[in-house]
Amino acid sequence: MPGAAAVLALVAALLLPGAPGAAAADGPTVKLSKSQAGTGGSITVTGTGWRPDTILMLLICGQSLPSTGVTGGTNSCANADGRTVTTGKEGDFSRELPVAEPPQPCPCVVHVATITGPKAEADAVFQVAGHPVEPLPQRVGDGRLAVLGDTRLVGSSGLLTWFGAAPARELVFTVRNIGQAAVKDPVFQVGTSHGVFAPQWQEQQWRGAIKPGGKQRIELPVELAAGAHGDYTVSLKSGGKVLAEQPWGVGRPWGVTLFWILLCLVVPGAVFRIGMAVVERVGPYRANGRHRGLRMPDFAFRLPKPEGSAATGPRAGTASTLPWFAPDTDDPSPTPRAGGGPLPAAPPEGSPTTKGNA
Repeated sequence: MPGAAAVLALVAALLLPGAPGAAAADGPTVKLSKSQAGTGGSITVTGTGWRPDTILMLLICGQSLPSTGVTGGTNSCANADGRTVTTGKEGDFSRELPVAEPPQPCPCVVHVATITGPKAEADAVFQVAGHPVEPLPQRVGDGRLAVLGDTRLVGSSGLLTWFGAAPARELVFTVRNIGQAAVKDPVFQVGTSHGVFAPQWQEQQWRGAIKPGGKQRIELPVELAAGAHGDYTVSLKSGGKVLAEQPWGVGRPWGVTLFWILLCLVVPGAVFRIGMAVVERVGPYRANGRHRGLRMPDFAFRLPKPEGSAATGPRAGTASTLPWFAPDTDDPSPTPRAGGGPLPAAPPEGSPTTKGNA
């Protein structure tokens, strides 16, 4: 019966794994609010089917189609105007993306790819209004690169690295094109990892073309963070596949350690010497016990001397004396000496005097 056959075909299309409806539900998807916009505008990018709590990068890339992907890597994208977004608990997201012209002509796509975790990406067709459009270059077969077994790191550390500067080397390797088409301006990913941590990847593009069956020696710069030391591993990846790994033992920057040791010795010594100089300068006593501070002026307290003494009496050799102040001859006190010397001591009580003896 035609009706029963149609029902069975519909049920099979929904239940079979290879059915179109099931295939559409698999994998991440990207949708755009507009299929065309000019520079300065913006579009809303939404997606479903992504891993939950995953950071994604949104870019507008040229010379690309969803069927071919981003042929030139992220060098074909407007990286400065890209945006990031974190998927929700259901693996969906929505993010506004400013429209910018990519460095390559259209056809263009909005490229969405994961930054952390397993690699996943999706593209949606987009047209940048006013941007030039050129046909994609025809590809005859595919070019594939294989690294030969002579990968090494070239270079040495200088004096600045001994004092904490960033260590740098050149990753030198030789590749062979084992595909059927030439590989032009290949993009490599160089990653550095320390211990059990995952590599931190950085894209680097080599300018040139490698013919099918040809070999090419390539040098890519590798640089670590300032002050890095220990055992590192440099990895090379191309086309999502790790091609080579090279260990790198980075020595400790002993110049920094020596600097801190000298600083811990010199600074306390300088502070001690400054403190001793201050104590010697403003301290209360010298080494011999004399006061080194501010000295007060000496005040001499003198008692007034009796009249007729050498200090207030007539000078030596003065013969004139007022008649009413003439000394009494009967006064037993001795006459002051002309030189102003001390008076003789009085005789003790009870001792005989000269007058009494007379």
